[in-house]
Amino acid sequence: MLLTPYRVLDLTDQRGMLAGQILADLGADVICVEPPDGSSARSVGPFAGDNPSPDRSLYWWAYARNKRGITCNLDHSDGQALVRQLAATADFVLESDTPGVMNARGLGYADLSAQHEDLIYTSISAFGQTGPKASYEATDLILMAAGGPLILAGGAGQAPVRVSVPQAWFHASGEAASAAMIALYARRSIGRGQHVDISAQQSVAAASMSANLAASIGAAETARVAGGMAVGPFTGKLIWEAADGYISLTFLFGSGIGPFSRRLFEWMYDEGECTQEDRDLDWIGLGAEFISGQRPLSEWDRLLSVVGDFIIKRSRGELFREAQARSLLIVPVTTVDEVADSEQFKARNFWREHEMPAWPEPVRFPGPFVQLSANQLEYRRRAPDLGEHNAEVYAELGLDAADLAQLQERGVI
Repeated sequence: MLLTPYRVLDLTDQRGMLAGQILADLGADVICVEPPDGSSARSVGPFAGDNPSPDRSLYWWAYARNKRGITCNLDHSDGQALVRQLAATADFVLESDTPGVMNARGLGYADLSAQHEDLIYTSISAFGQTGPKASYEATDLILMAAGGPLILAGGAGQAPVRVSVPQAWFHASGEAASAAMIALYARRSIGRGQHVDISAQQSVAAASMSANLAASIGAAETARVAGGMAVGPFTGKLIWEAADGYISLTFLFGSGIGPFSRRLFEWMYDEGECTQEDRDLDWIGLGAEFISGQRPLSEWDRLLSVVGDFIIKRSRGELFREAQARSLLIVPVTTVDEVADSEQFKARNFWREHEMPAWPEPVRFPGPFVQLSANQLEYRRRAPDLGEHNAEVYAELGLDAADLAQLQERGVI
């Protein structure tokens, strides 16, 4: 395992858990620290069996994997002392509190690195550690709005809509893991660790791809088109309804896409579902004909309808097979069940089964996020129960069962 010699002290909640999971998958000893009453991530659904209990959160099951779990009250002076001792044994610390909170506890970067200059301390926050919004709290929706991607989501002429599965903190956590690894590499040359400052707003700004460059070059702002695209005066569809679900079909004109559209209409003509005139359109120069007025834009809407009427009569499987045979830009939109039963995933041994104490049968989980030819990644541990590794981890600090009983009685663990 790549990171087997390294230890990570993971103080994050649901806003940063993915960062620790990535490092854990790479082999690091990740110690996940929860409050005595459990991480707030345990309250994030969905829940196994639709039973909203802390030990049945699928979010927790997914992002606490490969970690050892302990409890510690970071607002208690004795708990802070324990964290300082644990941090002294770690290479990385991950935290996702509001900027200033960890400093107030005496657990900030300056505090923990004072006697441990090799420490790589990674902070994940909504807007970063500095700037006028540093202390702002933010939900996923706020971050997607502040970073830019939200303006791209939704239907034309309607209000933007949020992505149903929260994304912002995942972007930030992924960048946090990558940045921590960069800091580890840099430690070899600069001789010490450093503070890694991750802003979720900045992370999701990159997710808008090239759209956020429009203002800087004086270009028109990208328009949102639900399930489609907008190119100048043309609105196109990318997601089409088939007989048994949906497909992604890229249908347009021009030198890049026109040849594919031509082949699509050749198939439609062979099936008797378009005219010879439509088949023989100049699919390369058609856009110029619309723009010049040689051909009315209403003709484009008619062509979209012709394609839609053809697609909806056919199954996704038939469309995909013909796309492969005719070199068309068509792929099925798969359901969650179809992903779970994917032959491709089975062939790559992607899924892993693990016993979960709160569930009566083995649970199938996604496996390692990457395959390396020389370093095998393994799903070594299921998500820990609350305080499951207290005795094991605190024993490394010289504490025995009597010590732990006293700490628990005082609300420290």
